Amino acid sequence: MNSENLQKIIMLRHLLHTYPELSMQEVHTRGVLMDFLRTHTGLEIHDRGRWFYARYAASDPNAPTVAFRADMDALPIPEGESVPSEHASRHPGISHKCGHDGHCAALAGFALEVWRTRPRINVCFIFQHAEETGQGGAECAEVLSSMGCTAVYAFHNLSGYPENSIILRDGLSQCASRGLTFHFQGQASHASQPEDGRSPAAAIARLVLYSQETPAPGIFADMVLCTPVHICMGDRDFGISPGSGEVSFTIRANREADLDFLEDLLTKKAAGLAAQSGLSMESSVTDPFPETRNHSGPVRSILSAAERLGKQVIQMPEPWRASEDFGYYTKKCPGAIFYIGNGAHYAPLHTVPYDFNDGILETAVDMYLELLQEYL
Repeated sequence: MNSENLQKIIMLRHLLHTYPELSMQEVHTRGVLMDFLRTHTGLEIHDRGRWFYARYAASDPNAPTVAFRADMDALPIPEGESVPSEHASRHPGISHKCGHDGHCAALAGFALEVWRTRPRINVCFIFQHAEETGQGGAECAEVLSSMGCTAVYAFHNLSGYPENSIILRDGLSQCASRGLTFHFQGQASHASQPEDGRSPAAAIARLVLYSQETPAPGIFADMVLCTPVHICMGDRDFGISPGSGEVSFTIRANREADLDFLEDLLTKKAAGLAAQSGLSMESSVTDPFPETRNHSGPVRSILSAAERLGKQVIQMPEPWRASEDFGYYTKKCPGAIFYIGNGAHYAPLHTVPYDFNDGILETAVDMYLELLQEYL
């Protein structure tokens, strides 16, 4: 990568980090990125409201089109003191603890290099909103069909692996997941006479226990996981037996069919427990993510690109359990997501000490450039 462009995207990454925005709120982030590309390239910029894409058109109208995607949103996690003050978040309680600022900076750097080198291939640069909540991928992936894309790629930074190593997996790369909440409604009563009311306590307790017993061998085709993440019932008022409450789970599976089956089992169990206690029950789903499956052809292209760059390649033995809405893209056309190691002992994602490792930006851009060679 051109050294001058590398310095530009490090500065861009720090600027994005300073002003993080949550999912569906990426107004400033989108504006900064579009302004950056307009200033430093002549790419076509297509503003789609919540997100945008840029396009490089090759001189040959019959050249194939390859797409690359980055995500823009941050997390509701405080910054902490480990991040240098010159680019620490100025938005209290919000920070880029998953490295999406780095993903966007790398894709912008790749755009600079494409504009500088003018390859004989069409390139689509997708800057996606709302990855953390699973809301953005399906919407943005539609552009792959409209542009007739041959393939689509993305990368994610990943701690726990050697710095600048390339980690990938053929087939299932990341699990499907969704948030599942059950709300129980009964009748409050005096705490001295709970029999006069209809408390959700027993239903919630039994549902949580059931959730931990359900993923038993033989019931599902592949790995499933049910994690209780929130329980709410009443207040710390010792004179009231509450009449309503709710419990939320993150359910996760290697296969979307298993995820649907697990949701169905939990919903039927919740309905039965509600009936036993004279409660009404409602359920809701949030943050749905598909399974992310890499295609073999793009995986081979990633391997070839990494080998040409002399990068250490690590085959991921098991799917990464964390979910990623890039799976919507690989349902539209062949594609793959790979990972770049932050360092074996680097701070984990989604933790307060984490900050994107600027030392992997050049590797990300160089990998994208090498992937273009696979289609020339």
